[in-house]
Amino acid sequence: MLHWRREVELQCREAEFADEQALVAALGAATAEHFGTVPAAPVPAATPEPPDAPATDGRRRGAHPRPAPLVTQAVLLVSVFVGGLIAAVTSGQFHVRSDMGAGYRHLVTGNPVAMVALLFAGGVLVGFGTRLAGGCVSGQGLNGCGRLSAVSLVATATFFGTAVAVSFLL
Repeated sequence: MLHWRREVELQCREAEFADEQALVAALGAATAEHFGTVPAAPVPAATPEPPDAPATDGRRRGAHPRPAPLVTQAVLLVSVFVGGLIAAVTSGQFHVRSDMGAGYRHLVTGNPVAMVALLFAGGVLVGFGTRLAGGCVSGQGLNGCGRLSAVSLVATATFFGTAVAVSFLL
């Protein structure tokens, strides 16, 4: 319900700024309020172009940016794998395994069905927690803490405090 309510609020805000001139005026006012300056006179808008006219970046006006091509995503994934492989081989710690190790089986379970169910439940909880917290640990730590967001500072301290406590327990 909270997620739905937040989505409705965001849709209302987006609709409020569908007019480009209203958006420019609101951004100018917010900048002036933040920096204590008087906003400059708004630049008169050019003649409106048809919605299907290309924008300066080659996209249609009003179109959402397209996600990165699949090739670039695949290259990133392969690069992460190759980088980890090179690091493991050069450090002498590369070993091919078909399981997660005896320690994991001892801590979790020896039953493969229960292990898959537990991993699935963990994945669902991670996804729910990420959505509930408004971002992942690295996003909260890098972006939120960099902006000195109180919520991100508390969230990051909680994430890392919990990680340290769990590592000591294990």
